[in-house]
Amino acid sequence: MTSRTTPGLARFNALPEPAATAELHEACASSAWGSKLLAQRPFTTADALYAASDAVMAELTADDLAEAMAGHPPIGRPKPGDPTSSREQAGMAGASAELKAEMLDLNLAYQDKFGHVFLICATGRTGEQMRDAVRDRIGNSPEQEREIVRTELGKINRIRLARILEEESA
Repeated sequence: MTSRTTPGLARFNALPEPAATAELHEACASSAWGSKLLAQRPFTTADALYAASDAVMAELTADDLAEAMAGHPPIGRPKPGDPTSSREQAGMAGASAELKAEMLDLNLAYQDKFGHVFLICATGRTGEQMRDAVRDRIGNSPEQEREIVRTELGKINRIRLARILEEESA
């Protein structure tokens, strides 16, 4: 548990609103999530920021979640030139051509069913684990899947917020 204000948190708290908005938008494409977090600054600890993020995530509407998901590329196809999506999807980087092709097919089937990309906190997962997750989740109802996506987004946001807090100066 983080009990003190770190240099990275102090930097984030002190950022002018446009710069803080830009950093939060890089973490999560939901404008509602970002604006609600900004309204709660300053945060006294990293844990307070993470708890606020989780609380805001729990309140997001279906439209807010859709906006957040639109900022995520499909698994196996990170955004060119985007180190964040490449780093987070590293488990697919060394995957076989067969696994990549299967993941593409599964992504398309998932997107056809749910109307959005398959979203999973890919950090630390292998290509096979991500494939197995999409196979398992494609049978979910849209309501079940929306809540799983909300949970996965929350995990991703925490990882990305931690990276923001690692930065000590602008």
